[in-house]
Amino acid sequence: MKRRIVLHALAVAAIFPLLPACLRASIVGSAANPITPLNKPQAAWRELVSPRAYQILFEEATERPESSNLVYEDREGMFICAACYLPLFESAHKFESWTGWPSFTQPIAGHVATKLDFKMIKPRTEYHCVRCGGHQGHVFSDGPLPRGERWCNNGIALKFVPKDEPLPTLRN
Repeated sequence: MKRRIVLHALAVAAIFPLLPACLRASIVGSAANPITPLNKPQAAWRELVSPRAYQILFEEATERPESSNLVYEDREGMFICAACYLPLFESAHKFESWTGWPSFTQPIAGHVATKLDFKMIKPRTEYHCVRCGGHQGHVFSDGPLPRGERWCNNGIALKFVPKDEPLPTLRN
């Protein structure tokens, strides 16, 4: 078993230099008005979000499954980035994935950027808020039809705004 892990790690290390084009962040979808990324230092976000939210958003940690109330949120509304308040997901695209994390079939076009993540050796697609760069979660190809995508999000990286409430002003 250890030999297989070592061989897999060596294979990834061997092809890593060949992947720079794949590692560049790509914006998912297209928006009529592109989002301007903030040039705010990560340390400034530390003052605006809780310590745990900072770990998830800016140190790419992951919360425990079933630890967020947003897993069970089923009202109409918008899921926004917990750091900069950019809307990321509409409630119409949320579904129960039985994974323990809020899951969506698609993000709002142009509001997330993806990149390859090799933290688990096997590559995964990680996604971030395109505005503040806050880590949200990973996208998998085991979601419902028609897209077959599961955008698996850390609940603490999101805030929910019910349909009848106004969206908060974007943070700068």
